[in-house]
Amino acid sequence: MSKGKTSTDAGPEGAQGHGFGTAPVFLASVSTILGAVMFLRFGYAVGHTGLAGAILIILLGHLVTIPTALAIAEIATNRRVEGGGEYFIISRSFGITIGGAIGISLYMSQAISVAFYMIAFAESFQPLAPWFQETFSTPFDPRDVSLPATIVLIGVVLRKGADLGVRALWVVASILALSLAMFFAGSGSEVTRPESLSVFSDLDNPDAFMLVFAIVFPAFTGMTAGVGLSGDLAEPRRSIPMGIMTATLAGMFVYVLVVVKLASSVSSGELASDYLIMSEIAVWGPIIPIGLACATISSAIGSILVAPRTLQALGSDAVIPRPGLNAYVSEGVGETNEPRNATFVTSAIAIVFVVLGNVDMVARIVSMFFMVTYGALCAISFLEHFAARPSYRPSFRSKWYVSLIGAVMCLVLMLQMDLLFALGAILVMAALYEMIRRGREGQDDLAQIFQGVMTQLTRHMQIRLQKMPPDDWRPSVISISSRTFDRAAPLQLLEWLCHRYGFGTYFHHIEGRLDTEKYEASQEVRDQLIQEMHQRKGAIYMDAIISPSMTSALGQGLQMPGISGMENNALLLEFGRHDGPEVLEEVAEGMLMAGVPHMDRLVLRHGDKFFGTRKRIHVWLTWHDARNANLMILLSYILLGHRDWQDAEVSLFAAYPRSEVKERREEIHQMIREGRLLISEKNVLVIPTDDSIDFERLVEARSSGADLVMVGFADHRLRQRRGDVFLRFPELQDVLFVSAQETIFID
Repeated sequence: MSKGKTSTDAGPEGAQGHGFGTAPVFLASVSTILGAVMFLRFGYAVGHTGLAGAILIILLGHLVTIPTALAIAEIATNRRVEGGGEYFIISRSFGITIGGAIGISLYMSQAISVAFYMIAFAESFQPLAPWFQETFSTPFDPRDVSLPATIVLIGVVLRKGADLGVRALWVVASILALSLAMFFAGSGSEVTRPESLSVFSDLDNPDAFMLVFAIVFPAFTGMTAGVGLSGDLAEPRRSIPMGIMTATLAGMFVYVLVVVKLASSVSSGELASDYLIMSEIAVWGPIIPIGLACATISSAIGSILVAPRTLQALGSDAVIPRPGLNAYVSEGVGETNEPRNATFVTSAIAIVFVVLGNVDMVARIVSMFFMVTYGALCAISFLEHFAARPSYRPSFRSKWYVSLIGAVMCLVLMLQMDLLFALGAILVMAALYEMIRRGREGQDDLAQIFQGVMTQLTRHMQIRLQKMPPDDWRPSVISISSRTFDRAAPLQLLEWLCHRYGFGTYFHHIEGRLDTEKYEASQEVRDQLIQEMHQRKGAIYMDAIISPSMTSALGQGLQMPGISGMENNALLLEFGRHDGPEVLEEVAEGMLMAGVPHMDRLVLRHGDKFFGTRKRIHVWLTWHDARNANLMILLSYILLGHRDWQDAEVSLFAAYPRSEVKERREEIHQMIREGRLLISEKNVLVIPTDDSIDFERLVEARSSGADLVMVGFADHRLRQRRGDVFLRFPELQDVLFVSAQETIFID
C-alpha cells in the first residue's frame, strides 16, 4: 500500500484538504458546545448549586476557554496552518517538543470525547427504557445503544470521511436551534415550578461545587472542535479565529439563558433528579431527546474526525516513541489524505471507554485531559508574549494577562477538581515532554522560549537600571587576563566577590588582530570558559576578547557597558609571585587606566597556597586609607557570605599615628556597637605607629598565617612606584590590594 500525503505535505493555503470555509468551524464548535452536557447535566448543575452556582460555573469555565480560544486564534494567525488542528498550530509555533507533549494529551482528550458523546447519545434513549424492558424482559443498559452506535459511526466515518461530517453539521445545527427555541418557549409543569427563582440550591445534601464543575466542564471544551478541520480549510488563518471565537461567545450567551430558564421553571429537587428535565419544560418534550441525540452524534462525529487528524500529525512529526507506530498512524488515504489508520487507533480507544459506560466518570477524565492541554497552551502563550521571538509574529494578538489568567485558572481548577489526578496529569505532561525532548536529540523548545523571556527581561531591566542611580555600592567587577588557563585563584576570587551581592564579567585576552582564525579560536575559548563555569556552578559572565595587546584589551574592556545593567565599578587584575616584571608592569598600567573612568581597583597577588584553609581574613587600615577602609571591610563581608568562607573570621588591624589612636579606636568601636561593622571587638586591634616602626614588617609579623590579607594602596604611590607597590609584604601569601575611588558608606 502506498502512503498518502502526510499533514506536512499539504499545499498552499486555499488548496488543501476539502477547502471548507468558516461556517464548518463555527458549526462544529457550536454544535459541540450546545451538546450533551447542556442537555443532560445543566439541570443537575442548577439543582445542586442553584442559579448563582451555575452562573459561576459558566464564568469559571469561560475563564479557561476564552483565554484558550484567544491563544489558539493568535497562534493560528502566526503561520500557514495545515492538518493536525490544535497540535499543528502549537507545534509549529512553539516547537515539536512542546507541541508533542501537549498534542498527545490533546489527542487523548479528543479520543475519549468520542466515547463521552456516544455514552451521552445513549442517554437520549432513556425515555424508551420502559418499552425496552417490557419488550426484551431485561433492564435497559445505555451500552446496548452506545456500543453498536459507536461501531456504526466508525464504519460510516471510515467510509465517507470528513465531507459527510461537515454536511451533517448543517442538519444538526438546525435541529439544535429548533430544540432550544421550543425549550425557551415552554413553561414547565405547575407542579414542579418553584415559588421563586432558585438562586441557591435548597437540596439537603447537594454535591460539592467542584464535583459539579468537573462533570459540567466538558461542555465548555467544544469551542476547539472546529480547529481540527484546519487541514481541510481554504483559509485557516481567517476561519479558525473567527469560527471559534463566535462559537465560544454564542455558547456562553445561550448557556446563561438556559440556566436562568431552568432555575425559573423547575425546583431544585426535580432538576437534580431528572437528567432530561429540559423535555418537561419544552413546548414539545420529544424535541429535547431528539436534539440531544443529534448534538451528541454531531459532537462524536466532530471528535472522531478531529482526533485521528491530530494523531496523524503526531505520527508525521515522529513524536510517538515507537517508530513503527509513527509510520502506521501518519499514513493517509486518497487525495484528501484521510487518516484511516489513525481512525482505527482512535476507534479502539473510544470503544474501551464506551464499555465503561458512566457519563459522569468519563466526563471527569475528559475534563482533566482538557485542563492539562488548555493550561499548557495558555502558559506557553503567556511566555511567548514576553519572549518576543522574531519567528512568532501573529496577525491577531491576545493579551498576556488573558493567557496568564487562563493558565492560572486551569491549574487552580485542576487542583480543586481532583488533587491527585491533577498532580499526576502534570507529571505525565512533564514526562512526555522530557521523553520527546530526549528522542529528538536534546532539542529543548521550552528552553528556547524561556531564553527569549530571559532576554526580554534582561533587556528591560538593564534599561531601567541604567536610568536609576545605585542607592548603595555592590560589586560589578570586570577582570581581563591572558593567563586564564594557567591559574585558578583570580577567577575563584571573582566568583566569590560576585556570588550573591554583585556581578562579575571575565574576559580571556587573545593577543592579535581580529580575523577569521582568531575569531573562531575565541569562540572555542568562550565555550570552554562557559562550560567550566557551569561545572563549577559559578555565576560569572565569561567571554573572550581579541586585541593586539593587553593595554588595548584593557582599554576596550574598561569602556564596555555593564552586562547586568549596572555600570562596571571595579577592575580586578592579578599576578603570581613567580611572574616576571612585564606582568607587573601590565598590572600597574591597567590600574592607572582604571582610574580614568573612576573605577575601584583590585589587584590580587596570589601564591601557591590557593587561599589556604579559608578561615582567616586580615584587613589592614592605615592613615592613608580614608577612602579604602570601607571598601575593604565590605569586600570581607561579601567573602564571608560565600559557603567557601562561611567559617572564616575577619580580623581588623588599624595602624594609626599615636596621636590619633584614641579617636580612631572610639570610631571603630562605635561602628561595631551600631552594627555597621559585623566584627567582634576582640578581633579589632588598633596599633599606634610612628616613624620608628617598619609597617611592612609589622603586617608580615601579624598576618603571615592569614589566608587572605587586604591592604590599601594610594594612587600617588602607584604613579611613583608603578608595580613595586604590589611587591610589598613579600612574606605574605595571597594579598588583595585595594584602592577605592570614593568613600563607601556602610549602613
